[in-house]
Amino acid sequence: QVQLVESGGGLVQAGGSLRVSCAASGRTFSSYHAGWFRQGPGKEREFVAYLSRGGGSTYYADSVKGRFTISRDNAENTVYLQMNSLKPEDTAVYYCAATSSISIATMKFASRYDVWGQGTQVTVSS
Repeated sequence: QVQLVESGGGLVQAGGSLRVSCAASGRTFSSYHAGWFRQGPGKEREFVAYLSRGGGSTYYADSVKGRFTISRDNAENTVYLQMNSLKPEDTAVYYCAATSSISIATMKFASRYDVWGQGTQVTVSS
């Protein structure tokens, strides 16, 4: 089983950019599909982005499509989320997650992921 540690969160002004990282340790990360989720104040955890283990398939929540980009470097065992044109409503704790088996139909559901990081806070000021 892999272990995940997020980093790169912080405070940014609206319209700015931020990249959060998720470093994996343990088993070979290249065999895992990866996802990013977020949980804003008083809100439920929601899907943000998905990337297949080979990197060939990506999916995004409508709210971030065109602004966020998920990518991975399997040689570095790291998944990234590049966030551009940030809005105050993007303020949340961002979590990365991984699973060895998932379908496209279920990749938006947090319950389908086996491994989670501790989260990193992203705050966007207006």
